Amino acid sequence: MQVHDIAVIRGDGIGPELVDAALTVLGAVTAKGGFELNYSEVDAGADTYRRTGVACSPEDLEYLRTAVAATLKGPVGLPDVRFPDGTEAGLLGGILRIGLDAYANVRPALLLPGVTSALGGVPAGGIDYVIVRENTEGLYASRGKGVGNRWAVSDTLMTTREGTLRICRRAFELAAARGGAPGDGKHRVTCVDKSNVLRSHALFRETFFEVAADFPDIETEVLYADAAAQALVLRPGDFDVLVMENFLGDVLSDLGGATVGGISLCGSGNIGDVSAYFEPIHGSAPSIAGQGLANPIGQILAAAMMLDHLHHTAEGDLVRAAVAGALEAGDIRIRPDGSATGGPVAVAEAVAARLT
Repeated sequence: MQVHDIAVIRGDGIGPELVDAALTVLGAVTAKGGFELNYSEVDAGADTYRRTGVACSPEDLEYLRTAVAATLKGPVGLPDVRFPDGTEAGLLGGILRIGLDAYANVRPALLLPGVTSALGGVPAGGIDYVIVRENTEGLYASRGKGVGNRWAVSDTLMTTREGTLRICRRAFELAAARGGAPGDGKHRVTCVDKSNVLRSHALFRETFFEVAADFPDIETEVLYADAAAQALVLRPGDFDVLVMENFLGDVLSDLGGATVGGISLCGSGNIGDVSAYFEPIHGSAPSIAGQGLANPIGQILAAAMMLDHLHHTAEGDLVRAAVAGALEAGDIRIRPDGSATGGPVAVAEAVAARLT
């Protein structure tokens, strides 16, 4: 019996109830046998910062880096917990992505059965692509390092060749393992940048083509970020895998989420060569915490990605199929605002019922 040590960060706002829902589904999967998940809780996030002065202690970060196979994380952040400079305290993106060298932010956008796209008339599966967002460089490398005063501030965008090589390789490897774009079945990687304006993005594009030469069976496409935003709305079925700088990936993955029923339906993985953690792409929504309104599907799909990472891809597929089946049958109903009827408990029970 395989046993995997998993860290759990419950997060802030709706985070704890979403994580509980995902753990219910994971419990139904492990009950089928074959492997076990051994959980340990790590105290991190905005409430942690408010109580201790740090969002994640150095000891806990080292624990996440060295002692667990993966981390399942709920959304973090509270709007009133801020640094003196006005930016939010308690966010973990910069801490975990840099500290764990989890350089690939993998964000699938999939239109599930029973969910209506804001684009209208798109069938289930008609949108099915993955945004691979570089996680450790780009504009967000300037997090906490902006230079300036009350009249002007400068944030620096940094791109390195080595960092771009590894994120592009990850994108091409992912495209090779997928079924291709839903519109034409072609294995394709799209590089999104502003290389017409920024030298850092020109380096990103140049390095992209260097990696592409090692994957001759995969089509390549390049789009400026503004054109990509339009194309993700006008022709989403043409996309398979998209790779881009950190800030652009943050923005365009939320755009993609809007086309598949809302970002509450989107999970993500932050994956490095050694460490990884998995989370939904949305925030902690403290205004609805504890009211039974939160939609845990993104958190559950993040848990399925964690199973893939642990080399239990069959079980990850079972979870995704259970989510899709429950939506298609009407066991889970998504409201127009992205919330789920019955909230996290009802959704978790509907998914788990299809796994038992």
